[in-house]
Amino acid sequence: MKKIEVVAAIIINNGQVLSVKRPKHKLEYISNKFEFPGGKIEDGESKKDALKRELIEELRLDVNIDEHFMTVNHVYPDFELIMHSYIVNSPTRNFTLNEHVSFRWLDKNELLDVDWAAADIPIADKLKLTEWKSS
Repeated sequence: MKKIEVVAAIIINNGQVLSVKRPKHKLEYISNKFEFPGGKIEDGESKKDALKRELIEELRLDVNIDEHFMTVNHVYPDFELIMHSYIVNSPTRNFTLNEHVSFRWLDKNELLDVDWAAADIPIADKLKLTEWKSS
């Protein structure tokens, strides 16, 4: 089974966390699901550099990457995903959706109200139990 290693950003602004919705996809189990923004790590990139690049590509958002939050290993039907998530305290809510179809800013009590991709659920679960700093 193919292994894919990715990074994801837990973007926090004004006490809320950003979730972005994937477009329709041929793989039904990730189609139209919410996720934390990010993507694949390219050869020679550090995890933080990959995440910084992905946020610029996906959201036109140039921010500093804070601390590692957690790593999730999830087996989807077609591939295994290793996802490293990082806290990102963003000073702004100004961004452009380049790859996603919509977004929601979620309060702590709303974290489980969206239809997350399966690999993102453990991050949302842990965030719900975690105190976070807010920009």
